Amino acid sequence: MVTTGARGATPRQYLTRSDVARLFEVSPATVARWTREGKLPFVRTLGGQRRYLVEHISDLVRRSRESHA
Repeated sequence: MVTTGARGATPRQYLTRSDVARLFEVSPATVARWTREGKLPFVRTLGGQRRYLVEHISDLVRRSRESHA
């Protein structure tokens, strides 16, 4: 999902809960739990759904893989 902000701002890309689950190789329920626990930053859509900024999640995935290597 790509959204645009103010004029001239760089478009930002967001992931769904399922997208994040695939990246971390966990279930969507685990992503929801991590979100409730404050482990994953998110924004809410106008419809109330959570979306996760690609840059934040990519950084977390990278750090997670580095710590397990």
